[in-house]
This record gives sequence, structure tokens and C-alpha cells, in this order.
Amino acid sequence: DSSVALIAFTDADHAGCQDTHRSTSGSLQFLGDRLINWSSKRQKSAAISSTKAEYIALSGCCTQILWMRSQLTEYGLGFNKIPMYYDNTSVIALCCNHVQYSRLKHIDIRYHFIKEQVENGVIELYFVNTEYQLADLFTKALGRDRIEFLINKLGMRSFTSETLKQLTDEVDE
Repeated sequence: DSSVALIAFTDADHAGCQDTHRSTSGSLQFLGDRLINWSSKRQKSAAISSTKAEYIALSGCCTQILWMRSQLTEYGLGFNKIPMYYDNTSVIALCCNHVQYSRLKHIDIRYHFIKEQVENGVIELYFVNTEYQLADLFTKALGRDRIEFLINKLGMRSFTSETLKQLTDEVDE
């Protein structure tokens, strides 16, 4: 039943902060078609590769979605494989492939639980084209057209000064 599907999108920039060269992780979680949580966090340390920055973002989102699953299970909702959407096929392959483990040696062990969650069938990783990567909104500065596109995809709307005035006029009546 798609009305109770738990779905996530996550992304990261690499060394986006000009001062610290730390990356920013962004994620969104949906229950059905409703956005129920979002996050934009600067990572704790500078990532030596874009793969590490992306892997950290994916692990952080996985932690959040698993916590949400445990909370929603308490309300009687059940979830099979939770889909997580990502725009980096290399990172998805690393999470699903045992052979390439040596490429991840520089990444702290605490982030590797994402591989276990994939192997155990708790989550399933899907590729999403960068154009439709909703988490982009939370990782980098974007142009107005891109922001409007993503806001629309999230089911939100951008308030113009005219719209805000109309809302305040309605309150005054």
C-alpha cells in the first residue's frame, strides 16, 4: 500500500564548505507521498573523497529511516524493504557488492552498517537521475528555477510577497 510506504532520498556535496572543506549531507523521508522529515547537516570532518562524503550521507539517512521505521512499527505499520533513492551508481554498487570492500578501507567502520542493511533486505537502494534528486535542495546553493522545480516535486509551494500579503489580509478580516 503506497499510502504507508516509507521512502527516502539522500545526497551529499563534496567539500562544499569553502572554510572547512567539509561536505553537506541532505536527506528527505516520506510516508506515502507526504514529506515527514528533512535534514541538511555539515559532516563532522572533511571527506578525503566524494565517495566517502556520499557514503556518510547515505548512512546518516539510513539511520534516520530505520529510527522512523521503529517508531511507525509501534503504531502498527509494517514495512518490507524500504526504498532509498540516490544519484550515485558507484556508491550504490559499493553498498551492494562485497568484492569492492577494499575501496572503503578509509571510511570509518560505523558507516558500514548501510551494507548490512542492504544485505539483510531491510533497505533497497535505487538510482535516481540527478535531475530528480530531491535531496539536492539541502546540499548546495541552487538557482531559482531548480529550487522551484524541487519545491513543486516535494508538494510544497514558494510564497511570493503577494501570496503572503493575501494570507495576512485574510487573517485581518
